[in-house]
Amino acid sequence: MRDDDTIDDQGAPQGMTGRSDDTPSSVQVGVLREPRSLRTRLGGLVNLRRRPVLLAAGVLCCLGVTAVAGVQARPDERADDRAGTEAALAERGQQAASRAEIRTPVTVVPSTPAAASPTAATPSPTPSATRTTKPKPRPKPKPRPKRIVPVAGLDQAQMDNAKEIVKAGRAMGVPRRALIIAVATAMQESNLYNYASGVLPESQNYPHQAIGWDHDSVGLFQQRPSSGWGEVGQLMDPAFATRAFLTALLEIPGWADLPLTVAAQAVQISAYPDLYAQHEWRATEVVAAILV
Repeated sequence: MRDDDTIDDQGAPQGMTGRSDDTPSSVQVGVLREPRSLRTRLGGLVNLRRRPVLLAAGVLCCLGVTAVAGVQARPDERADDRAGTEAALAERGQQAASRAEIRTPVTVVPSTPAAASPTAATPSPTPSATRTTKPKPRPKPKPRPKRIVPVAGLDQAQMDNAKEIVKAGRAMGVPRRALIIAVATAMQESNLYNYASGVLPESQNYPHQAIGWDHDSVGLFQQRPSSGWGEVGQLMDPAFATRAFLTALLEIPGWADLPLTVAAQAVQISAYPDLYAQHEWRATEVVAAILV
């Protein structure tokens, strides 16, 4: 082997031998043509050692140019992509608008209902639909009886009993004169208190304000059941006792023209007929106070 071949093999890049086909053509030509001088050989050695560096620099340069070209191409690609996206969005917008037009609900104006045929029966409303719940009216409180202030020296119990006499007489439609005679008679017989009888224990089972012992006489007018005036329970009722007295009074001929004491005695048949007259003025005042 020659010295120059040794030098050429050492200066060759790794992976290449001096005789291989990979050896640069310039090197092979130089070796075959003529021997090189030492200087030329050294220069060639330096050039061979520089070639990998230059090759690497060239590769890097090419990569840089490619990268720059790629970077410069990206804005265009992005612009193209953006234009394509905008075109796609515009197309989708047109499709959505067309769909909205298709899906837009159509307002249907109801036509005037045709008149029902005579044969068609109108359905009657169900009871549950027509029934409305009305609040139950509150029961009206019962009016309290008007309490009249006592007059003519009477207490409230006596005044209330006189009021019951006048009320029963007015229900019968009798004149005022008959009312005065009735009140005056009750003043004399019971002092306007509803009496029960000690002789008739049954009479004490009814509302009463006093107890008397004059035979079986009971009530405001001291009427006797044994004389046919009525049952004990009936005679203890001021309204019934008043109706019994006035009915008997109205049967006396000319009773309205008779003096009060004579008219009262004709009904009561008392042992003291003249005592009724003393109550006439008081009875007149009481009736007037009640009828106001």
